[in-house]
Amino acid sequence: MNAMTNLQPHPYAGTGAHTTSYYAASANPAPERPALSGSHEIDVCVVGAGYSGLSTALHLAEKGYKVAIVEGARVGWGASGRNGGQIVNGLNASLQTIEKRYGKDTATFVAGLVQEGGQIIRERVKTYNIQCDLKDGNVFAALTHKHMQELEERRALWAGYGLHNQDMLSRDEMRAHVNSDLYVGGMIDHSGGHMHPLNLALGEAAAFESLGGVIYEMSPVTSVDTEAARPVVRTAQGQITCKTLVLCGNAYLGHVVPTLTWRVMPVSTQVMATKPLGEAMARDLMPTDVCVEDVRYILDYYRMSADNRLLFGGGTVYGGADPKDIKAKLRTNLDKVFPQLKGIEIDYAWSGNFALSFSRVPQMGRIGANTYFAHGYSGHGVTGSHTFGRILAEAINGDLTRFDVFAKLPWYPFPGGRMFRVPYSVIGSWWYAARDKLGV
Repeated sequence: MNAMTNLQPHPYAGTGAHTTSYYAASANPAPERPALSGSHEIDVCVVGAGYSGLSTALHLAEKGYKVAIVEGARVGWGASGRNGGQIVNGLNASLQTIEKRYGKDTATFVAGLVQEGGQIIRERVKTYNIQCDLKDGNVFAALTHKHMQELEERRALWAGYGLHNQDMLSRDEMRAHVNSDLYVGGMIDHSGGHMHPLNLALGEAAAFESLGGVIYEMSPVTSVDTEAARPVVRTAQGQITCKTLVLCGNAYLGHVVPTLTWRVMPVSTQVMATKPLGEAMARDLMPTDVCVEDVRYILDYYRMSADNRLLFGGGTVYGGADPKDIKAKLRTNLDKVFPQLKGIEIDYAWSGNFALSFSRVPQMGRIGANTYFAHGYSGHGVTGSHTFGRILAEAINGDLTRFDVFAKLPWYPFPGGRMFRVPYSVIGSWWYAARDKLGV
Protein backbone atom coordinates (compact mmCIF):
# COMPACT_ATOMS: atom_id res chain seq x y z
CA MET A 1 0.00 0.00 0.00
CA ASN A 2 1.29 3.45 -0.90
CA ALA A 3 1.78 5.42 2.28
CA MET A 4 0.87 8.67 0.50
CA THR A 5 -2.79 9.60 0.99
CA ASN A 6 -4.60 12.76 -0.07
CA LEU A 7 -7.88 13.55 1.66
CA GLN A 8 -9.91 16.66 2.35
CA PRO A 9 -9.47 18.21 5.80
CA HIS A 10 -11.41 16.02 8.19
CA PRO A 11 -14.31 17.82 9.88
CA TYR A 12 -13.97 16.04 13.24
CA ALA A 13 -13.30 19.25 15.14
CA GLY A 14 -16.01 21.48 13.72
CA THR A 15 -14.81 25.02 14.30
CA GLY A 16 -11.87 23.72 16.33
CA ALA A 17 -13.05 25.45 19.48
CA HIS A 18 -13.05 23.46 22.71
CA THR A 19 -16.23 21.64 23.60
CA THR A 20 -18.60 23.34 26.05
CA SER A 21 -17.16 21.53 29.08
CA TYR A 22 -16.47 22.64 32.62
CA TYR A 23 -12.78 22.30 31.81
CA ALA A 24 -12.98 24.72 28.88
CA ALA A 25 -14.98 27.17 30.99
CA SER A 26 -12.35 27.07 33.76
CA ALA A 27 -9.22 26.80 31.60
CA ASN A 28 -6.15 28.86 32.31
CA PRO A 29 -5.37 31.58 29.76
CA ALA A 30 -3.61 30.23 26.67
CA PRO A 31 -2.56 31.85 23.39
CA GLU A 32 -4.17 31.01 20.08
CA ARG A 33 -1.37 29.55 17.98
CA PRO A 34 -1.16 30.18 14.24
CA ALA A 35 -2.10 27.61 11.63
CA LEU A 36 0.65 25.93 9.62
CA SER A 37 1.37 27.76 6.39
CA GLY A 38 4.22 27.52 3.92
CA SER A 39 6.99 24.91 3.86
CA HIS A 40 9.15 24.08 6.86
CA GLU A 41 11.88 21.62 7.84
CA ILE A 42 12.53 20.38 11.36
CA ASP A 43 14.06 17.50 13.33
CA VAL A 44 10.80 16.02 14.61
CA CYS A 45 7.19 16.68 13.67
CA VAL A 46 4.48 15.45 16.04
CA VAL A 47 0.87 15.16 14.85
CA GLY A 48 -1.53 15.79 17.73
CA ALA A 49 -1.36 18.16 20.71
CA GLY A 50 -2.89 15.83 23.27
CA TYR A 51 -1.01 14.13 26.07
CA SER A 52 0.85 11.65 23.84
CA GLY A 53 2.07 14.33 21.46
CA LEU A 54 2.85 16.85 24.20
CA SER A 55 4.68 14.27 26.30
CA THR A 56 6.78 13.10 23.35
CA ALA A 57 7.53 16.64 22.21
CA LEU A 58 8.43 17.93 25.67
CA HIS A 59 10.78 15.02 26.38
CA LEU A 60 12.51 15.58 23.03
CA ALA A 61 12.73 19.35 23.50
CA GLU A 62 14.41 18.73 26.86
CA LYS A 63 16.99 16.63 24.99
CA GLY A 64 17.69 19.50 22.60
CA TYR A 65 15.67 18.41 19.56
CA LYS A 66 13.92 20.96 17.37
CA VAL A 67 10.28 19.87 17.44
CA ALA A 68 7.02 21.12 15.95
CA ILE A 69 3.51 19.92 16.80
CA VAL A 70 0.71 20.05 14.24
CA GLU A 71 -2.77 20.07 15.80
CA GLY A 72 -6.06 19.97 13.89
CA ALA A 73 -7.93 22.02 16.50
CA ARG A 74 -6.69 23.55 19.77
CA VAL A 75 -4.20 22.14 22.28
CA GLY A 76 -5.99 19.49 24.38
CA TRP A 77 -9.11 19.61 22.17
CA GLY A 78 -9.67 15.83 22.27
CA ALA A 79 -9.64 13.33 25.11
CA SER A 80 -6.72 15.05 26.85
CA GLY A 81 -8.87 18.08 27.59
CA ARG A 82 -12.17 16.28 28.25
CA ASN A 83 -11.41 13.21 30.35
CA GLY A 84 -12.34 12.51 33.96
CA GLY A 85 -9.06 13.94 35.19
CA GLN A 86 -8.16 10.79 37.10
CA ILE A 87 -4.60 9.50 37.49
CA VAL A 88 -5.26 5.76 37.51
CA ASN A 89 -2.24 3.47 37.42
CA GLY A 90 -2.12 0.49 35.09
CA LEU A 91 -3.39 -0.40 31.65
CA ASN A 92 -6.94 -1.36 30.76
CA ALA A 93 -5.71 -4.95 30.48
CA SER A 94 -4.76 -6.19 33.95
CA LEU A 95 -1.31 -7.48 34.87
CA GLN A 96 -2.94 -10.89 35.22
CA THR A 97 -4.22 -10.71 31.65
CA ILE A 98 -0.87 -9.50 30.35
CA GLU A 99 0.97 -12.29 32.18
CA LYS A 100 -1.42 -14.91 30.81
CA ARG A 101 -1.35 -13.54 27.28
CA TYR A 102 2.27 -12.45 26.85
CA GLY A 103 4.23 -14.19 29.61
CA LYS A 104 5.85 -13.38 32.93
CA ASP A 105 8.69 -11.30 31.47
CA THR A 106 6.32 -8.93 29.68
CA ALA A 107 4.13 -8.64 32.77
CA THR A 108 7.20 -7.79 34.86
CA PHE A 109 8.18 -5.15 32.31
CA VAL A 110 4.68 -3.60 32.35
CA ALA A 111 4.57 -3.69 36.16
CA GLY A 112 7.75 -1.64 36.15
CA LEU A 113 6.08 1.23 34.30
CA VAL A 114 2.42 1.26 35.40
CA GLN A 115 3.11 4.03 37.93
CA GLU A 116 5.43 5.98 35.66
CA GLY A 117 2.77 8.11 34.00
CA GLY A 118 1.59 9.54 37.30
CA GLN A 119 5.18 10.22 38.30
CA ILE A 120 5.78 12.07 35.01
CA ILE A 121 2.67 14.19 35.54
CA ARG A 122 3.76 15.17 39.05
CA GLU A 123 7.28 15.96 37.84
CA ARG A 124 5.91 18.15 35.02
CA VAL A 125 3.60 20.00 37.40
CA LYS A 126 6.46 20.67 39.81
CA THR A 127 9.17 21.51 37.28
CA TYR A 128 7.09 23.84 35.14
CA ASN A 129 4.76 25.14 37.86
CA ILE A 130 1.63 23.93 36.06
CA GLN A 131 -1.56 25.08 37.78
CA CYS A 132 -3.94 22.15 37.35
CA ASP A 133 -5.37 21.46 40.84
CA LEU A 134 -3.33 18.26 41.28
CA LYS A 135 -4.42 16.11 44.24
CA ASP A 136 -3.44 12.63 45.49
CA GLY A 137 -5.40 9.42 45.92
CA ASN A 138 -7.82 7.35 43.89
CA VAL A 139 -10.28 4.75 45.12
CA PHE A 140 -11.72 1.70 43.37
CA ALA A 141 -15.27 1.06 44.57
CA ALA A 142 -16.84 -2.39 44.91
CA LEU A 143 -20.59 -2.88 44.55
CA THR A 144 -20.52 -6.62 45.28
CA HIS A 145 -18.48 -9.13 47.23
CA LYS A 146 -17.27 -10.50 43.91
CA HIS A 147 -15.86 -7.06 43.15
CA MET A 148 -14.08 -7.13 46.51
CA GLN A 149 -12.57 -10.48 45.63
CA GLU A 150 -11.34 -9.06 42.31
CA LEU A 151 -9.75 -6.12 44.12
CA GLU A 152 -8.10 -8.42 46.66
CA GLU A 153 -6.63 -10.45 43.81
CA ARG A 154 -5.40 -7.30 42.09
CA ARG A 155 -3.74 -5.98 45.26
CA ALA A 156 -2.03 -9.32 45.86
CA LEU A 157 -0.89 -9.54 42.23
CA TRP A 158 0.56 -6.03 42.26
CA ALA A 159 2.29 -6.73 45.57
CA GLY A 160 3.83 -9.79 43.93
CA TYR A 161 5.43 -7.45 41.40
CA GLY A 162 6.75 -5.17 44.14
CA LEU A 163 3.94 -2.60 43.97
CA HIS A 164 2.73 -1.90 47.51
CA ASN A 165 0.78 1.32 47.08
CA GLN A 166 -2.72 -0.20 47.41
CA ASP A 167 -4.77 -0.94 50.56
CA MET A 168 -8.14 -2.65 50.88
CA LEU A 169 -11.08 -0.72 52.34
CA SER A 170 -13.90 -2.21 54.39
CA ARG A 171 -17.44 -0.86 54.03
CA ASP A 172 -16.86 1.59 56.87
CA GLU A 173 -13.44 2.59 55.56
CA MET A 174 -14.98 3.15 52.15
CA ARG A 175 -17.56 5.48 53.68
CA ALA A 176 -14.70 7.54 55.09
CA HIS A 177 -13.91 8.41 51.46
CA VAL A 178 -17.38 8.30 49.84
CA ASN A 179 -20.58 9.02 51.76
CA SER A 180 -22.70 6.48 49.89
CA ASP A 181 -24.57 3.31 50.83
CA LEU A 182 -23.92 1.79 47.39
CA TYR A 183 -20.57 0.15 48.08
CA VAL A 184 -19.55 -2.89 50.10
CA GLY A 185 -15.92 -1.77 50.22
CA GLY A 186 -13.08 -0.87 47.92
CA MET A 187 -9.37 -0.31 47.49
CA ILE A 188 -7.32 2.88 47.63
CA ASP A 189 -4.29 3.52 45.45
CA HIS A 190 -2.23 6.10 47.31
CA SER A 191 -0.12 6.81 44.21
CA GLY A 192 -3.17 7.71 42.10
CA GLY A 193 -4.72 11.15 41.99
CA HIS A 194 -6.66 13.67 39.96
CA MET A 195 -6.30 17.08 38.31
CA HIS A 196 -7.79 19.52 35.78
CA PRO A 197 -6.91 17.70 32.55
CA LEU A 198 -7.15 20.60 30.11
CA ASN A 199 -5.02 22.84 32.31
CA LEU A 200 -2.42 20.06 32.49
CA ALA A 201 -2.31 19.92 28.68
CA LEU A 202 -2.11 23.71 28.38
CA GLY A 203 0.69 23.78 30.95
CA GLU A 204 2.66 21.12 29.12
CA ALA A 205 2.22 23.02 25.86
CA ALA A 206 3.57 26.18 27.49
CA ALA A 207 6.50 24.21 28.92
CA PHE A 208 7.29 22.82 25.45
CA GLU A 209 7.19 26.30 23.92
CA SER A 210 9.45 27.66 26.67
CA LEU A 211 12.12 25.27 25.36
CA GLY A 212 11.79 26.54 21.79
CA GLY A 213 9.09 24.15 20.57
CA VAL A 214 6.53 25.31 18.02
CA ILE A 215 2.83 24.42 17.97
CA TYR A 216 0.58 24.95 14.96
CA GLU A 217 -3.13 24.89 15.82
CA MET A 218 -6.21 24.70 13.58
CA SER A 219 -4.20 22.68 11.06
CA PRO A 220 -5.91 19.36 10.21
CA VAL A 221 -3.48 17.03 8.47
CA THR A 222 -4.59 16.16 4.93
CA SER A 223 -1.83 13.70 4.04
CA VAL A 224 1.35 12.14 5.32
CA ASP A 225 4.18 10.54 3.37
CA THR A 226 5.89 7.92 5.50
CA GLU A 227 7.78 6.29 2.62
CA ALA A 228 10.09 9.20 1.93
CA ALA A 229 13.51 9.23 3.58
CA ARG A 230 12.31 12.39 5.28
CA PRO A 231 8.59 12.10 6.14
CA VAL A 232 6.27 14.89 5.00
CA VAL A 233 3.15 16.19 6.76
CA ARG A 234 0.73 18.28 4.71
CA THR A 235 -2.15 20.50 5.71
CA ALA A 236 -4.42 22.68 3.60
CA GLN A 237 -2.02 25.62 3.77
CA GLY A 238 1.41 24.19 4.47
CA GLN A 239 3.75 21.27 4.94
CA ILE A 240 6.55 20.13 7.23
CA THR A 241 9.42 17.89 6.16
CA CYS A 242 11.13 16.20 9.09
CA LYS A 243 13.77 13.66 10.01
CA THR A 244 11.28 11.86 12.25
CA LEU A 245 7.47 11.88 12.31
CA VAL A 246 5.38 10.92 15.35
CA LEU A 247 1.65 10.21 14.94
CA CYS A 248 -0.33 10.86 18.11
CA GLY A 249 -3.85 11.47 16.79
CA ASN A 250 -5.30 8.53 18.73
CA ALA A 251 -9.13 8.43 18.39
CA TYR A 252 -9.14 11.54 16.22
CA LEU A 253 -6.55 10.61 13.59
CA GLY A 254 -9.37 9.64 11.23
CA HIS A 255 -8.48 8.13 7.86
CA VAL A 256 -5.34 10.18 7.25
CA VAL A 257 -3.18 7.11 7.90
CA PRO A 258 -5.16 4.09 6.65
CA THR A 259 -2.72 1.57 8.11
CA LEU A 260 -3.65 2.82 11.60
CA THR A 261 -7.36 3.53 11.13
CA TRP A 262 -8.63 0.04 11.87
CA ARG A 263 -6.23 -0.81 14.65
CA VAL A 264 -8.46 1.04 17.12
CA MET A 265 -12.09 2.06 17.51
CA PRO A 266 -13.30 5.42 18.81
CA VAL A 267 -15.49 5.09 21.90
CA SER A 268 -17.20 8.05 23.52
CA THR A 269 -17.62 8.54 27.23
CA GLN A 270 -19.57 11.27 28.98
CA VAL A 271 -18.98 13.62 31.90
CA MET A 272 -21.14 16.21 33.63
CA ALA A 273 -20.48 18.83 36.29
CA THR A 274 -22.96 19.90 38.95
CA LYS A 275 -23.34 23.43 40.17
CA PRO A 276 -20.87 24.33 42.96
CA LEU A 277 -21.91 22.41 46.06
CA GLY A 278 -20.05 24.45 48.64
CA GLU A 279 -17.22 23.25 50.86
CA ALA A 280 -19.44 21.70 53.54
CA MET A 281 -21.48 19.52 51.17
CA ALA A 282 -18.43 18.57 49.10
CA ARG A 283 -16.59 17.33 52.19
CA ASP A 284 -19.70 15.54 53.44
CA LEU A 285 -19.99 13.61 50.17
CA MET A 286 -16.26 12.98 49.65
CA PRO A 287 -14.41 13.68 52.92
CA THR A 288 -10.90 12.87 51.68
CA ASP A 289 -11.22 14.53 48.24
CA VAL A 290 -9.98 11.49 46.32
CA CYS A 291 -11.20 10.43 42.89
CA VAL A 292 -13.33 7.30 42.55
CA GLU A 293 -14.15 4.74 39.91
CA ASP A 294 -16.08 1.53 40.38
CA VAL A 295 -14.94 -1.81 38.99
CA ARG A 296 -17.81 -2.68 36.67
CA TYR A 297 -17.21 -3.20 32.95
CA ILE A 298 -19.16 -0.01 32.15
CA LEU A 299 -18.18 2.03 35.15
CA ASP A 300 -18.96 5.27 36.95
CA TYR A 301 -16.10 7.64 37.78
CA TYR A 302 -16.26 10.85 39.73
CA ARG A 303 -14.43 13.41 41.87
CA MET A 304 -14.72 16.94 43.20
CA SER A 305 -13.39 19.89 41.25
CA ALA A 306 -11.35 22.65 42.84
CA ASP A 307 -14.50 24.77 43.16
CA ASN A 308 -16.47 21.89 44.73
CA ARG A 309 -18.51 20.68 41.80
CA LEU A 310 -19.11 16.97 41.49
CA LEU A 311 -17.64 15.80 38.18
CA PHE A 312 -19.47 12.58 37.34
CA GLY A 313 -18.69 10.43 34.30
CA GLY A 314 -19.57 7.10 32.77
CA GLY A 315 -21.31 5.38 29.92
CA THR A 316 -19.86 4.36 26.58
CA VAL A 317 -20.96 4.68 22.96
CA TYR A 318 -18.99 2.43 20.62
CA GLY A 319 -18.07 4.12 17.37
CA GLY A 320 -17.66 7.49 19.05
CA ALA A 321 -21.12 9.02 18.59
CA ASP A 322 -22.44 11.48 21.16
CA PRO A 323 -25.61 10.50 23.05
CA LYS A 324 -28.62 12.76 22.55
CA ASP A 325 -29.03 13.61 26.25
CA ILE A 326 -25.87 13.25 28.33
CA LYS A 327 -27.50 14.46 31.52
CA ALA A 328 -30.28 11.89 31.28
CA LYS A 329 -27.75 9.16 30.48
CA LEU A 330 -25.69 9.86 33.62
CA ARG A 331 -28.18 11.18 36.15
CA THR A 332 -29.68 7.78 37.05
CA ASN A 333 -26.30 6.48 38.19
CA LEU A 334 -25.46 9.73 39.94
CA ASP A 335 -28.68 9.42 41.95
CA LYS A 336 -27.76 5.85 42.92
CA VAL A 337 -24.36 6.90 44.23
CA PHE A 338 -25.50 10.11 45.91
CA PRO A 339 -29.28 10.19 46.44
CA GLN A 340 -28.57 13.33 48.49
CA LEU A 341 -28.02 15.12 45.14
CA LYS A 342 -31.23 14.01 43.44
CA GLY A 343 -32.43 16.87 41.26
CA ILE A 344 -29.18 18.81 41.61
CA GLU A 345 -28.60 21.37 38.88
CA ILE A 346 -26.12 20.30 36.19
CA ASP A 347 -24.13 23.20 34.78
CA TYR A 348 -22.07 21.34 32.14
CA ALA A 349 -22.31 18.06 30.24
CA TRP A 350 -20.01 16.89 27.48
CA SER A 351 -18.71 13.88 25.58
CA GLY A 352 -15.37 12.84 24.12
CA ASN A 353 -13.70 9.90 22.42
CA PHE A 354 -10.95 7.57 23.52
CA ALA A 355 -9.33 4.94 21.30
CA LEU A 356 -10.10 1.33 22.17
CA SER A 357 -7.80 -1.49 21.06
CA PHE A 358 -9.22 -4.99 20.84
CA SER A 359 -6.61 -6.35 23.27
CA ARG A 360 -7.08 -3.36 25.63
CA VAL A 361 -3.30 -2.92 25.50
CA PRO A 362 -1.88 0.32 24.00
CA GLN A 363 -0.12 -0.02 20.68
CA MET A 364 3.23 1.46 19.76
CA GLY A 365 5.17 0.93 16.57
CA ARG A 366 6.80 2.28 13.47
CA ILE A 367 5.65 2.79 9.88
CA GLY A 368 8.58 2.78 7.51
CA ALA A 369 11.94 3.79 8.88
CA ASN A 370 11.21 7.16 10.44
CA THR A 371 7.54 7.34 11.46
CA TYR A 372 6.47 6.34 14.96
CA PHE A 373 2.99 6.06 16.48
CA ALA A 374 1.27 5.35 19.78
CA HIS A 375 -2.45 4.95 20.44
CA GLY A 376 -5.16 2.69 21.87
CA TYR A 377 -4.97 3.46 25.60
CA SER A 378 -8.52 2.12 25.96
CA GLY A 379 -9.69 4.53 28.63
CA HIS A 380 -6.41 4.67 30.59
CA GLY A 381 -4.74 7.38 28.54
CA VAL A 382 -4.01 9.99 31.20
CA THR A 383 -1.10 8.01 32.60
CA GLY A 384 -0.37 5.73 29.63
CA SER A 385 0.06 8.61 27.18
CA HIS A 386 2.64 10.30 29.37
CA THR A 387 4.61 7.07 29.71
CA PHE A 388 4.42 6.27 26.01
CA GLY A 389 5.53 9.79 25.15
CA ARG A 390 8.69 9.23 27.16
CA ILE A 391 9.26 5.84 25.52
CA LEU A 392 8.80 7.32 22.04
CA ALA A 393 11.30 10.05 22.88
CA GLU A 394 13.77 7.42 24.12
CA ALA A 395 13.43 5.51 20.85
CA ILE A 396 13.91 8.60 18.70
CA ASN A 397 16.98 9.43 20.77
CA GLY A 398 18.44 5.99 20.03
CA ASP A 399 17.32 3.85 22.98
CA LEU A 400 14.84 1.31 21.60
CA THR A 401 14.86 -0.94 24.67
CA ARG A 402 11.37 -0.18 25.96
CA PHE A 403 9.90 0.76 22.59
CA ASP A 404 10.75 -2.66 21.15
CA VAL A 405 8.86 -4.50 23.88
CA PHE A 406 5.58 -2.81 22.97
CA ALA A 407 6.29 -2.70 19.24
CA LYS A 408 6.73 -6.49 19.20
CA LEU A 409 3.47 -7.27 21.03
CA PRO A 410 0.90 -8.70 18.60
CA TRP A 411 -2.17 -6.58 17.91
CA TYR A 412 -5.52 -8.01 16.89
CA PRO A 413 -8.22 -6.51 14.66
CA PHE A 414 -11.76 -6.27 15.94
CA PRO A 415 -13.78 -9.36 14.91
CA GLY A 416 -16.05 -8.56 12.00
CA GLY A 417 -13.65 -6.02 10.53
CA ARG A 418 -14.73 -2.50 9.69
CA MET A 419 -18.42 -3.24 9.29
CA PHE A 420 -19.09 -5.23 12.44
CA ARG A 421 -16.57 -3.96 14.99
CA VAL A 422 -19.14 -1.64 16.61
CA PRO A 423 -22.04 -4.14 16.95
CA TYR A 424 -19.60 -6.82 18.09
CA SER A 425 -18.29 -4.55 20.85
CA VAL A 426 -21.81 -3.48 21.86
CA ILE A 427 -22.88 -7.11 22.27
CA GLY A 428 -19.76 -7.77 24.34
CA SER A 429 -20.50 -4.80 26.58
CA TRP A 430 -24.08 -6.06 27.12
CA TRP A 431 -22.68 -9.41 28.23
CA TYR A 432 -20.27 -7.91 30.75
CA ALA A 433 -22.89 -5.43 31.99
CA ALA A 434 -25.25 -8.36 32.60
CA ARG A 435 -22.53 -10.17 34.55
CA ASP A 436 -22.03 -7.07 36.69
CA LYS A 437 -25.76 -6.87 37.45
CA LEU A 438 -25.95 -10.56 38.31
CA GLY A 439 -22.77 -10.43 40.39
CA VAL A 440 -21.16 -13.33 38.52
